[in-house]
Amino acid sequence: MARVTVELLRPVPLAPLTVTARLVRPGKKVQLVEATIRAGDVDVVRAVALRLREAALDFPATALGPTDRPPEGSAAPRMTREWPVNFGDAVEFRVVSGGPGTDLGPGTCWIRLAVPLVAGEEPSPLQRVLAAADFGNGISSPLGWDRYSFINPDLTVALHRPARGEWIGLEAVTWPDPAGVALADTALYDEGGRIGRAVQSLLLDSR
Repeated sequence: MARVTVELLRPVPLAPLTVTARLVRPGKKVQLVEATIRAGDVDVVRAVALRLREAALDFPATALGPTDRPPEGSAAPRMTREWPVNFGDAVEFRVVSGGPGTDLGPGTCWIRLAVPLVAGEEPSPLQRVLAAADFGNGISSPLGWDRYSFINPDLTVALHRPARGEWIGLEAVTWPDPAGVALADTALYDEGGRIGRAVQSLLLDSR
């Protein structure tokens, strides 16, 4: 899975959901898959994924790029807010700098999906990456969280290899504009180094 773009069309309710998927573009080397999540008769999430064939190629290790990754960081306390249980309760954080709703500026942390996405199933490497990548916007804030909100109606993740291990590293920067639009740009890592990048378009507003 080389690239996934998720469009968050509406708030997803804590209610029974229907997931459908279809192959939009079949092929031996390139495929396009589309998935939709519905709450009742309403589409709440739509996603498109690009799948590329894998093959064993022979080239020097120096072509793999740098293997540097962020430091391990330290465990962060559970976030306490006056809102119902949400996706933030499903992950663990190891903060290196910045953090969810805290320091201003870029943020770096490691995130682990603490519960299975589907009950009884071990999370896949892609599920772990996508769950973590959505926090790029949350760990990097150039403006005060008490005065401004950053809502991401989308998430695009591009990967050059599958993730290894349970912890996904994020180095995130958010770029705001006075016109009320921002962009969160996040480098993604695993225990072996860089694995890809995530981008989120942001609706910036005052509270």
